[in-house]
Amino acid sequence: MPSRTTPDVPSAANVKLAARATGEKVSNGNIARFDNSNIQDGAGDGVDSYTLYLGSGSTSAGWPDQSRWVSFENMFNNYKPQMFAACGNQDGRIPNTDGPEVGAIWDGIQMTSAATGVDHRFVLAVLMQESHGCVRVNTTSGGVRNPGLMQDHNGVGSCNDNHTVQKPCPSATIYQMIREGTAGTSSGDGLANCINQSGHGDVSDFYRGARIYNSGSISKSGNLQSNIATHCYASDIANRLTGWINAPSRCTCDSNPSSCGVVTN
Repeated sequence: MPSRTTPDVPSAANVKLAARATGEKVSNGNIARFDNSNIQDGAGDGVDSYTLYLGSGSTSAGWPDQSRWVSFENMFNNYKPQMFAACGNQDGRIPNTDGPEVGAIWDGIQMTSAATGVDHRFVLAVLMQESHGCVRVNTTSGGVRNPGLMQDHNGVGSCNDNHTVQKPCPSATIYQMIREGTAGTSSGDGLANCINQSGHGDVSDFYRGARIYNSGSISKSGNLQSNIATHCYASDIANRLTGWINAPSRCTCDSNPSSCGVVTN
């Protein structure tokens, strides 16, 4: 999908991220990426298959090197069918994401990545993990309110909050949802700070950062399948980054935690 700008999305030059909590940036220059203009930046489509990744998130533990990540354009285009169908799949009463809204997701990711230094492919992978691209995804709460495309930490942006569904979902709100999930909210960290908390300065920070985003921390064991919340989360993100779209998941860590050696500390 070519880069585009929708009318009610603020231009990157005029975006002012709210102070402190919502202005997170990746701090390690080895993995920060503020220029995401190259949309053909990886291994094409990759392979639509699922590999179960266990352990620390390091390449020495078998996790994929960044050179195996797919290109942003390919990844986005391959996920568009899911974006267009996601809302109806979640709740048949909710209107599906339409073309302009999908375009606003593209724009929102590109602007947010430029502001935060988070690789646009990682933002897209987490967005698809959390909402499958449904701009009217339900706000959930498992002790913490999680609204919007990124199911972020008590953010403001949502087109389905308190059972109030917005159609169309304004492009500025779509941008806000992506920004809050990536740059943080006044209540909690976004992807940028989760990457910073990992602190290794290599590709494992993305997989570890994903697990921190999901569960708030990494298990004392160092294994990304362990701890609370979604045990398959980091493995799912690694697979999305290397081309997983529709292939059956081979992760049994949530359905059968003992099969993955899961510990909850």
